[in-house]
Amino acid sequence: MAKEFVILVNENDEEIGVMEKIEAHEKALLHRAFSVFILNDKNEVMLQQRASEKYHSPLLWTNTCCSHQRAGETNIEAGRRRMVEEMGFEVPLKDVFSFIYKAPFDNGLTEHEFDHVMIGYYNGEPTVNREEVEAWKWMGIDDIKEDMEKQPELYTAWFKIIFSKFYHFIEAQKK
Repeated sequence: MAKEFVILVNENDEEIGVMEKIEAHEKALLHRAFSVFILNDKNEVMLQQRASEKYHSPLLWTNTCCSHQRAGETNIEAGRRRMVEEMGFEVPLKDVFSFIYKAPFDNGLTEHEFDHVMIGYYNGEPTVNREEVEAWKWMGIDDIKEDMEKQPELYTAWFKIIFSKFYHFIEAQKK
């Protein structure tokens, strides 16, 4: 399997280098990432359950898709590429906000990411890549919030952080 590299950035999202993905996660270095939320016309979010073979957070529920940009790739290009790789479909995406977070895992790795959050709209069924995704489902935004409060152990560490910001973004759009 080819090594994956991440783009190291500073707090202003300015590139300062590249590093192999696992090493960046071992050293908890800030790097560029993205998180995609796909919504349908009922305002439900498509969630994915991470595949059982993932090296961290297996079988936990999370947003539709997330990963890391490659060198020379825009946020939107990266999001669209990974949506096809993981979920099997492509839709226009919009970069809606970004923020920095840090989430350590039990296995010694840490996500320390400058995360670009994107949204897109889709009403179909995905054709998931079973190496990446165990299952998927549509879930209402308020239902996610309520379920996450009752069963936080079912969700990825980063999704719990990102969802709070996403929820406030969606609520602000209603006004």
